[in-house]
Amino acid sequence: MVLSQEELKNIETALVELAENEVGPVLKEKAGTLFESFDDKANQVDLVTVVDKKIENIIKEKLSSLYPSFKFVGEETYKPNDTGIGEEPTFIIDPIDGTTNFIHGYPYSCTSLGLVEGGVPVVGVVYNPHLNLMYHASKGNGGFLNGKPIKVTERSLKLQQSIIALEAGSERSSGSSGDDNFDIKQATYNNLLSDKGGYIHGSRSCGSAAMNMCFVASGKLDAYWEGGCWAWDVCAGWCIVKECGGTVVGGNPNEWDIPVDERCYLAVRGGCSEPDQKAFIEEFWSHVAGKLKYHW
Repeated sequence: MVLSQEELKNIETALVELAENEVGPVLKEKAGTLFESFDDKANQVDLVTVVDKKIENIIKEKLSSLYPSFKFVGEETYKPNDTGIGEEPTFIIDPIDGTTNFIHGYPYSCTSLGLVEGGVPVVGVVYNPHLNLMYHASKGNGGFLNGKPIKVTERSLKLQQSIIALEAGSERSSGSSGDDNFDIKQATYNNLLSDKGGYIHGSRSCGSAAMNMCFVASGKLDAYWEGGCWAWDVCAGWCIVKECGGTVVGGNPNEWDIPVDERCYLAVRGGCSEPDQKAFIEEFWSHVAGKLKYHW
């Protein structure tokens, strides 16, 4: 099956309506009300609430009725070593991206609704009801914010003049565990920020991969680098970034073509030429302090 541009646009519209009418009101109503009603999923900073599960059920039921032949991967129903992403159309869903923000009432949580075909993100909808931000796109149809085309201001792209989204993430084991990812990330941040390294203008953190991706897509951020997030965190935003002239590559050096479940990503804005993007990526990679390794 190869979905047409018109079919992709129709799916985009259906996801926008689902996010706005059925998911957004629940997100907005429950944010900041669940300080005692959450579980530690993997550790003390990897959190899940009953609302995550409720929203995923709402989304899955709706999409199963609209697109019964499509596969479904959701954060709350994912099973390690048993959930794969193949060639067939597959919805990849994060019911609440930025769950920690959601619990604390910090207004950077959203729902992230993506579709891949052939393993490639082809539809993306990211909705933050707290700030009334609806980012949406589908392959070949452009990227939009609240129904209006996103136009990234044309300007040069240079690492030293950039602001970049960097996140601590929930996987923070250091050194003695045999997992070097956290230490590599911290060393990379130091390389990027130091006056003896990249000396970037600054780093920012939304606490939500999907929101970071959307801010790159719209040109508010120059780039977003992350290791440890999942396909459902980035799938929708990936499509939006691409439709706004940006690009997504691997977070590790020389990984130009990666699958959506790579778990290590570098998203770079548009508003510049492809050679500028390539030069930016290569300079960024020169500051990555080791190889990040994550499992699906």
